[in-house]
Amino acid sequence: MAKTSIIARNQKRIRLSEKYAAKRAELKAAGDMVGLQKLPRNSSPVRVRRRCLVTGRGKGVYRKFGLCRNMFRQLALEGKIPGVRKSSW
Repeated sequence: MAKTSIIARNQKRIRLSEKYAAKRAELKAAGDMVGLQKLPRNSSPVRVRRRCLVTGRGKGVYRKFGLCRNMFRQLALEGKIPGVRKSSW
């Protein structure tokens, strides 16, 4: 489980990037790089990290499911992810 402070920091970045999305697009279209630099650093969507919805782990996260590889495997073996099952041939 990731530290709650790390998860909270990422949530703050998500909120800021959504808040400044319109202003950022407007400044980019106008080519105002100085105005872009005056925006908060964490308002950039590049700084947002994709994290596991269950554990908060930052590495090995599948986009389609929003789960890290460990939780994906565990939940898939328990049959809790619809349409996913262990392959055998």
